[in-house]
Amino acid sequence: MTKYAEILADLERKIQEGHYVSGQKLPSIRHAAKQYACSISTITRAYSELEKRHAAYSIAQSGYYVVDKPGSRSPVTESAKIDFASISPDPSVFPYLDFQHCLNQALDTYKSDLFTCGEAEGLDTLRHTLVSHLAGDQVFSKAERIFVTPGANRALEILAKMPFPNGKSVILVEQPSYDLYLRFLEAEGVPVCGIARTAAGLDLGELEAKFRQGGIKFFYTMPRYHSPLGTSYRADERKAIARLASQYDVYVVEDDYMADLGEDPGTDPVYAYNRTSHVVYLKSFSKIIFPGLRLGAAVIPEKLLETFRTFKRYADTSQLSQAALEVYIKSGMYERHRHKIRASYTARISALTEAVRRHNEAGLLQIPDIRSGVYVPFKLPLTVNLERLTERLAAKEILVVSGKRFYLKEYREREKFLRISIARAQPGQIEQGVREIIEEVRREVGSPY
Repeated sequence: MTKYAEILADLERKIQEGHYVSGQKLPSIRHAAKQYACSISTITRAYSELEKRHAAYSIAQSGYYVVDKPGSRSPVTESAKIDFASISPDPSVFPYLDFQHCLNQALDTYKSDLFTCGEAEGLDTLRHTLVSHLAGDQVFSKAERIFVTPGANRALEILAKMPFPNGKSVILVEQPSYDLYLRFLEAEGVPVCGIARTAAGLDLGELEAKFRQGGIKFFYTMPRYHSPLGTSYRADERKAIARLASQYDVYVVEDDYMADLGEDPGTDPVYAYNRTSHVVYLKSFSKIIFPGLRLGAAVIPEKLLETFRTFKRYADTSQLSQAALEVYIKSGMYERHRHKIRASYTARISALTEAVRRHNEAGLLQIPDIRSGVYVPFKLPLTVNLERLTERLAAKEILVVSGKRFYLKEYREREKFLRISIARAQPGQIEQGVREIIEEVRREVGSPY
């Protein structure tokens, strides 16, 4: 990173974290140049860029000031509520100013073209940009096989309803799994069955048996940073899934919605190991940028292309949002933001697991070794009443989610756990929250009712 880029990033961070608050005057150009040990022209360029990004404004013969944004305020004491339930990114890390700049740039570049309905496949220039972007995650595809979707959900719904060339009808899902998709499948009456997945992984022998005998249309899986378990498959497990899909003509729908949040080396997707085009790869940008963006990408195998296109039928995402995302990726802002949010979440995960280590002397909780992502499951003793536990914690303003909701209604081999999300858990509150959870579990274990 160049000196200019380092200074710009540091100034933006200080503004975002409240070191420089709304309306405050920034250090003079001469003082800042001395502070950063650089030339006056470098500081002038950085301040000008802050002004372009609507983070600062200048007053002649006075200097540069932080933009006073609606609702902005100086840092305050954290809320008493400890949120281990929310899965949306922390608003404090949303890239407001960067993305506003990208929206403006997109309007300047494409003008009136952005106000048409667009094509069902998505903005052509964004799809070509995604070719190189996805290649960085070992997902190699032509632009013609990439569809832009409103997050991963729209693609998941289409895939559930459309016929597949293998002529099979049953969807196999991990248990537990993404709760909203499970409820969709049940509500639509789609044939579905489950296979157990724990923190230790899944039984590949059972998976092969289901692939061989179960009439499986596709296997829906989250190999990396699973929701709600937070765990990832080992490389050998991903290779085995890819091999079995080819061997038994079963497709794999790989939901890689949190790929950008990981720091683990050697975590290539299942897609990278399959050589027979039996993997549909899905990615969402909502978890790394902000939920309201509602943009994702689906990489569709050649044999499914025409059917998927027929079922998608129309454009269902904003042209303007797509163009802004294209600018955001090509400018390098996406990569910079990815490193920033990844570091923030990794620090929170580390704080959470360290707090469990300190306060879980009696071993009431079991947690897997998770170092990246958003989720950590707290596996509980069988005697704990989940409903009562969550109610007691809510009374203390500690929000958690019961693991019950992540199973099919008819699935009986369930583990008892809390899904803990660190997405909005403030660093200063994590230890207190963990300590209170363990105390309430201790009360539950000792409760006669």
